[in-house]
Amino acid sequence: MSTITSHLYIARHAWAEDFGEDGTDFSRSLTKKGIKRFRKMARRLAEAGMQVDVIATSPLVRTRQTAEILAEELFEHPPVVAVDALAPGSNWAAMLDWTLEQQAARVAWVGHSPCVGRLVAMAIGDGSALIRMQKGSVASIRLDDGLGHHGELAWLATADLLDA
Repeated sequence: MSTITSHLYIARHAWAEDFGEDGTDFSRSLTKKGIKRFRKMARRLAEAGMQVDVIATSPLVRTRQTAEILAEELFEHPPVVAVDALAPGSNWAAMLDWTLEQQAARVAWVGHSPCVGRLVAMAIGDGSALIRMQKGSVASIRLDDGLGHHGELAWLATADLLDA
């Protein structure tokens, strides 16, 4: 029996260095402040009830680090899987296929701007919507009919909430 994905979280990577160790975009790491701030954000989300079965991340360093922090702070400590379809220029169809293969009820994707905003728009059924996601933000999308059908944006949390 297959599991229908009923909840999708889409996150933008946390604050990163301007340049990678080797000068490439691929190797840009999170800043110390970015790590600290996103860890606090992820902890708050876990305390508020965020649950995830598996986390997909772009293969770039800053997104993998963000995904690993999220996994560490969530109570389930879900596995983190690098998925090329979340690299800059994200591929919606490939992410649908990957997610359905996971047979998981609650899935998180960690990617890059502006792609993550477009992915949120696609997940709620309005691919033309402009959704700006700040660094380290997380969108929660309810999928009552499963992934591939119009979802409902339940909330969009930004690090600014930490300062409130």
